[in-house]
Amino acid sequence: MSIVAIVGRPNVGKSTLFNRLVGMRQAIVDEIAGVTRDRHYGRCEWNGREFSVIDTGGYAVNSDDVFEEEIRKQVLLAIEESELILFMCDVHTGITDYDNTIASILRRSKKPVLILANKVDTGERMFDIHQFHAFGLGEPWAISSASGSGTGDLLDKILELLPEDKPEEEAKKEIPHIAIVGKPNVGKSSLTNALLGEERNIVTPVAGTTRDSISSHYNKFGHEFMLVDTAGLRKKNRVKEDLEFYSVMRSVRAIEYSDVCILMIDAQQGIEHQDMAIFNLIIRNRKGCVIVVNKWDTIENKSSNTMKEFTRQIENKIAPFNDIPIIFTSVINKQRILDVLNEAAKVYQNKIRRIATSKLNEAMLPEIENYPPPAIKGKYIKIKYMTQLPTPSPSFAFFCNLPQYVREDYKRYLENRLREKFEFKGVPIQIFIRQK
Repeated sequence: MSIVAIVGRPNVGKSTLFNRLVGMRQAIVDEIAGVTRDRHYGRCEWNGREFSVIDTGGYAVNSDDVFEEEIRKQVLLAIEESELILFMCDVHTGITDYDNTIASILRRSKKPVLILANKVDTGERMFDIHQFHAFGLGEPWAISSASGSGTGDLLDKILELLPEDKPEEEAKKEIPHIAIVGKPNVGKSSLTNALLGEERNIVTPVAGTTRDSISSHYNKFGHEFMLVDTAGLRKKNRVKEDLEFYSVMRSVRAIEYSDVCILMIDAQQGIEHQDMAIFNLIIRNRKGCVIVVNKWDTIENKSSNTMKEFTRQIENKIAPFNDIPIIFTSVINKQRILDVLNEAAKVYQNKIRRIATSKLNEAMLPEIENYPPPAIKGKYIKIKYMTQLPTPSPSFAFFCNLPQYVREDYKRYLENRLREKFEFKGVPIQIFIRQK
């Protein structure tokens, strides 16, 4: 899936446009909380095509000495990860030094750029957009992110400039794609090297789905899959917020193209805010997940209950979806690395598992009869039957007489019974209640 980045100096309307793009069709938009104070990653659907939107707003430090450098770093990151750049300017204030700084960076890049002249709220303002021709980046687009004026035509243009989704990418997914994700310095590079580094003769590097993502064909110890490598982030010498922003952008790509994600966390730090942001990306994209607690050898004074207590803390953080394998490793000592592969392979099988309708009804109908949906306003809900839907990840349709009255807590009950009866560990399950 292509990534579109919105860049520009603060207060030109980037976040407003972002919210409009990802919120235009709420039912088919997936918004994910980011690692910083502002939501910055979302999915937009327009005319049957989807693309990801990145808002680079809120990251620049507002002080004169580092302001320009922070903007420069954010724009460079956006250029590196995106297929298209939306460069936002403000017709009210015109061209500033910071606008010129961004424009000079964009001119040197080979990425397509659209200049957005924002806050064109009146006909008179249309004449003001021509000043942005001075950037030498093409025709400015007049929009108003606040009112939505011009955004429809803008979306048409975005789709025109983005590369078409390649059908052969789906063909590549005949074997599982497993991504190693996590924040910087948790050991992603070490795990990748431990898996690939010993017997290079049976590893074939191939180009990944994107310019920067590299997949490696892994085939040993009875496992065959494509390893989607997101390692290399920790070598970027950037401040903390830049690292978080960069790692989430890179994780977006790896997660969207993977089947199963190995989420690595640091045993000394536990599961933190940024880990949860990446975990939420995995679950919202309905991918399989294995949590790997690395650097377990650095934990001192371990007792027989230390691992159980750590597992309980993680499960509490990721609730309600805590049916996920958690493995404690020391990658540097090569402890339990094969367990990680074994669990990832099991989770992949759970993700593609298909339950016959007869078997599903035989297992679930008695559970529903024992604990039927609670009556609402004197109306009794009767679930007649259920079936698994033909989707890439497990989803089930339950057919009943009054689907609008089935509450979320009862859907969780149904999900828990499904997990109890069938093996779906590590995989998100979707429950749909439909009219019989």
